[in-house]
Amino acid sequence: MAKRPFASLEKIREIAEIHPTPFHIYDEAGIRKTARDLLSAFSWNKGFKEFFAVKALPNPVILNILKEEGCGVDCSSYTELLLAKAVGFKGSEVMFSSNVTPKEDYLLARELGAYINLDDASDADIVTDLFPLPKTMCLRYNPGGTFAIGNTIMDNPQDAKYGMTEEQMVEAIKKLMGRGVKHFGIHAFLSSNTLTDYYYPILAEMMFLLAVRVKKATGADISFINLSGGIGIPYMPEDEKVDIFHVGRKVKEAYESILVPEGMEPSIFAELGRFMTGPHGALVTRVVHEKKIYKDYLGVDACAADLMRPAMYGAYHHITVLGKEDEAPANKYDVTGGLCENNDKFAIDRMLPKTEIGDLLFIHDTGAHGFSMGYNYNGKLRSAEILLKEDGSFRLIRRAETPDDYFSTLDILCGEY
Repeated sequence: MAKRPFASLEKIREIAEIHPTPFHIYDEAGIRKTARDLLSAFSWNKGFKEFFAVKALPNPVILNILKEEGCGVDCSSYTELLLAKAVGFKGSEVMFSSNVTPKEDYLLARELGAYINLDDASDADIVTDLFPLPKTMCLRYNPGGTFAIGNTIMDNPQDAKYGMTEEQMVEAIKKLMGRGVKHFGIHAFLSSNTLTDYYYPILAEMMFLLAVRVKKATGADISFINLSGGIGIPYMPEDEKVDIFHVGRKVKEAYESILVPEGMEPSIFAELGRFMTGPHGALVTRVVHEKKIYKDYLGVDACAADLMRPAMYGAYHHITVLGKEDEAPANKYDVTGGLCENNDKFAIDRMLPKTEIGDLLFIHDTGAHGFSMGYNYNGKLRSAEILLKEDGSFRLIRRAETPDDYFSTLDILCGEY
């Protein structure tokens, strides 16, 4: 079983003639379709809003595409807030979810009119000292224990640094109500990159029951419930894609059975990042070296500085040798970059067609947490980003770094070395 690239060898060659490899490329048509499918799946909820997780793909052109499709943004830092502001997001289009939060970040979020999501009960006092509180605020929940679907443990919230207990949430809401806050949101993120259709429905059921309990304990108006992210993508060729329409139907069932009888009709929010853009990005790199010792190695012009996930997590990313999509995998390779680290490998013992120097590799599913996790170890420079537009044309949306960029933060030395 194999994944098919969203761009042909001919198109990639055309791009590479102008923008040398390596580069990340994104499929506009795919991103727009995913956004439309998500909004359609949750259209039953009149207040539904997707706040795209900026951390997944912080490029203003991509953010603007999602803005055009009706999405907001989820920001977690001062710089992400500045990026959202530059693209034109403001007010209820911005969710600010952070932890260990500097005061400057809170102040900018308030200036933008963003929903501010408090990670810890003590944050209620911090924001009170910074500015007049908005009429609506959000609080992040951590249920503790383990989060399981059936007999499968998905994650361990008790080990996570995020969120507050239910008791802390209740007391924080009472405190904030006493300070003039009128409406509240509740938020939780309990698992990452799940491929089951039941993650969101089970999380929703838990959060809906929590909303009922919090309302009874405080009398607060729960105006929205933020299910955050966590829906994954099929990195492996044999993985099944999450059926977002099935997910939407099951969340609706939980909503109607738990909240509606209580006279509650809050908006549903999401903060999906990986699901929105992950499958619609790829890292294109060229084979520049072959090595045969105890194993066969393909050296490419990209490295872990361009895509950290395989080195950091041992994550799988499918690789297509462009132009050889229909050839049988005949050789076993490690596909490596040039960093002075042995974990700088995009694949280990990967079966591929016979591959030669000059071949172009299409590393799939880098549209989230790909370029954004890049770094400059070994003095490596971050690559360009290309948008493959709906009409088949392409556009440079971030140029590749140059040595001048790498040295620019040393300008304070002014030759004093």
